[in-house]
Amino acid sequence: MAKDVKEREKTHNSGKGSAYVRSRGGGKIIYVENFRTLGKALKREAEVKRWSREKKLELIKTKNAKPR
Repeated sequence: MAKDVKEREKTHNSGKGSAYVRSRGGGKIIYVENFRTLGKALKREAEVKRWSREKKLELIKTKNAKPR
């Protein structure tokens, strides 16, 4: 989670991000959701992580969600 998504992507792609992303050569952020509270963001992250790959790919095809 990040307040500034573009800066987070830049950090990861420069090799200064998490070891997971760094070991895979960076990446591109393809989907973002905005939340008013950290708690809501964490709950949503946990929910999406439990989904199948197919369901996640379908979510990516949608436009960015509105703030919750």
